[in-house]
Amino acid sequence: MKSINPALNEFVQDHKEISSEEVYQIIEDVQKEWKQWKNKTIEGRANLLREVAVQLRADKEKLAKIISIEMGKVLSESYAEVEKSAWVCEYYADNTKSMLKDEFIETDAFKSFVSFEPLGIILGVMPWNFPFWQVFRFAAPALMTGNATLLKHASNVQGCAKWICNTFHTAGLPRNIFRNLSISSAKVEEVIKHPHIKAISLTGSEAAGKSVAALAGKYLKKTVLELGGCDPFIVLKDADIKAAAATAVKARFMNNGQSCIAAKRFIVEKDVLDEFVQEAYAIVKTLKTGCPLDEGIDLGPLAREDLRQEIDRQVKDSIKMGAKLICGGKNIDREGFFYEATILTAVTKGMPVADEESFGPVMPILEAKDAEEAILLANDSSFGLGASLWTQNMKKAETLARTIESGAVFINEMTKSDPRMPFGGIKNSGYGRELSHYGPKEFVNIKSIWIA
Repeated sequence: MKSINPALNEFVQDHKEISSEEVYQIIEDVQKEWKQWKNKTIEGRANLLREVAVQLRADKEKLAKIISIEMGKVLSESYAEVEKSAWVCEYYADNTKSMLKDEFIETDAFKSFVSFEPLGIILGVMPWNFPFWQVFRFAAPALMTGNATLLKHASNVQGCAKWICNTFHTAGLPRNIFRNLSISSAKVEEVIKHPHIKAISLTGSEAAGKSVAALAGKYLKKTVLELGGCDPFIVLKDADIKAAAATAVKARFMNNGQSCIAAKRFIVEKDVLDEFVQEAYAIVKTLKTGCPLDEGIDLGPLAREDLRQEIDRQVKDSIKMGAKLICGGKNIDREGFFYEATILTAVTKGMPVADEESFGPVMPILEAKDAEEAILLANDSSFGLGASLWTQNMKKAETLARTIESGAVFINEMTKSDPRMPFGGIKNSGYGRELSHYGPKEFVNIKSIWIA
């Protein structure tokens, strides 16, 4: 497994894949440690998670640079990712005790209640696009509930995986309560079928989710899947168009467009379509593309060459089908995997940029004749992760939000994950929820206790 700097297309580091025997030994070591960890008080676990947050902030510059070098995120966004990872540790350190307190239910018993108890070892299969945040989003609540965690990270960010492990251990967590498995996807089944593995949390592509879900079903293991998205960004004619366009550009081009919850279909009422396109174009033309470690850069490279080829295919095929190119639309002639910031209009159902998840800096704009058609277009998708709705009529906004088929709707704001709110999707965007008080309860034994 190799780390390649996508800004320079240069080799960074080799990461040796561990053997099946080493995998089994790690699982046995973690199982042994978990028996001690699950009996540790919540306060004791919380103190260690707070130390993890301290360690993340202390090493923020170093960790952010590793993120940017391995997957191409601009440095300012890498700093924000490390900070958000620290936040989620603090959030669960502060709130897990109240989330998992016994829930008393009145029945014909003398006493009846529900307790929430850890399951055991949870496997996290995590992606490269947010190599720290996705891991901490999974690990912080899992560890606070008394579970142990194993990480199978993406092959191209194994440097990040090792530094995450180092952060947990430096902060004082037992070495075998969070371990990284340096393995390829071919060895994932070996891990899932192991009797000590009790559940799997996966963030990744639709294909990866289907594969892991099939294996989990085969071995009767619980899963939570956060998969791809083709999120609608709906702009109604009574919206603040200038504000909507500015947020739309941020929502589409952040992380070089490589985010499951990025806005990917911009559905705009026809009365304000031209104004929205003009405002968005004016901002996109100011975006600076370059080395993600340089100051003042807005867009870095895509993480891999195959990803650049895929986004280029989607754009070219959509243009052949009638989409109008406003700007961008091709690779940038320089070292690394750079692609121009692209805007397409006249996009319709059936085009790749309308139907598929586009993982890159491409902004497809669809026209809707009215609000009703805008919602129909938004729901006409196999995905359902998040949505953004722009209007100045709050009563109308709340009503329409309930009709949008997605795991979240943000009104006059871009879709984002927040530790205080549940996060997850429907349809082909997955199932189950992370974050808030819902996330920890996905990976506990919800036990009924009835006393006569």
